[in-house]
Amino acid sequence: MSFKPPGPPYPPTTASLGGLPTKKVDIPISSVFLLLFLVGAICHMTIFVTNYKRNHKFIISGLMFGFCMTRITAQVMRIVWACRPRNVKIALVANIFTAAGVLLLFVTNLLFAQRVFKAMHPRSGWHSIFKYTFTALYVLIVLTLAMLITSVIQSSFTLNSNTKRIDRDILLYGQTLFAVVSFLPIPIVIIGLLMPRRSRLEKFGRGRWRHKVWILLASSAVLCLGASFRAGSNYAGGNRSITNPAGYQSKACFYIFNYAIEIFVVLLYIFVRVDERFWVPNGSKGPGDYTGQGAGLKRDADVETSEDGTLARVIHDEETTLDGTSPEDVGKHETRGMESGRGEESMTQLTGHGAENGSTTGRASDKD
Repeated sequence: MSFKPPGPPYPPTTASLGGLPTKKVDIPISSVFLLLFLVGAICHMTIFVTNYKRNHKFIISGLMFGFCMTRITAQVMRIVWACRPRNVKIALVANIFTAAGVLLLFVTNLLFAQRVFKAMHPRSGWHSIFKYTFTALYVLIVLTLAMLITSVIQSSFTLNSNTKRIDRDILLYGQTLFAVVSFLPIPIVIIGLLMPRRSRLEKFGRGRWRHKVWILLASSAVLCLGASFRAGSNYAGGNRSITNPAGYQSKACFYIFNYAIEIFVVLLYIFVRVDERFWVPNGSKGPGDYTGQGAGLKRDADVETSEDGTLARVIHDEETTLDGTSPEDVGKHETRGMESGRGEESMTQLTGHGAENGSTTGRASDKD
């Protein structure tokens, strides 16, 4: 007669990243991360409310607040799990919150990458193909998340080996997709930088453009590192016995490649003020909306790059000069340039009149 474990839900039989929580180790560490994510939630919500009161809508701050709340819940559930290690239902809820919350950070970076690409290539970035591609990607992310949650719950309520194999395959697919999604902002930005531009860079927000790019690349790199490690550890050690976990499934790796990376990104976005750097005007729907100069953009877009690269050099020099300015400052710069041009034109006219008067005086003297 075979032994049947108590359930359902049935306790896990394979090793996982972080293993079973203990009071001595997991409660102190989870308490520290709980406090850090609480600070992040308060800061992001304060920024969101302050901006909203001055009609500076930045919904991503609210999204980051929501992410911090999911992480606070995950820490609470892990502490409860450590106090009740034999409660399979608590373990199930804790694992779901741990796996699902990070998607909000991936989506945030994808939104930033879209804005950066649209600013560099307005006609391509605002094209319907680009828009529908990202819409399909977001739908795929939501559907995959639903599949993952379903497979995790189902694997805890069955002892059938074939069903468990299918659930594991779904889990590997989901973690692979999320690793790819976390990496996507990097090639999007690099492709945007390498593609030749035929119009002026549509700067948005405050701060230098190069700083926006580096912030996005750095945050995407560390998030991709965490997602790739989680997927790789499941590929390599997902079938190991729960009593024989691998070294890369330790608690240190669990906290470093999950919560340490995430709180780094959360605090980074607070310190660099992404609500100022990545803000775009409300209701932006097409080329020119980021700077409010749609007509100027259309005029630049009709000009093809010359064979000798003259236009490219002009655009590059102009962007270098204005790299540390905001869109409002760019408008002031152009206004001063127009006024300077009118002043030079007036000076030329006065000089011409002076020369003409001098010539007339000279002819009059010859007649005398």
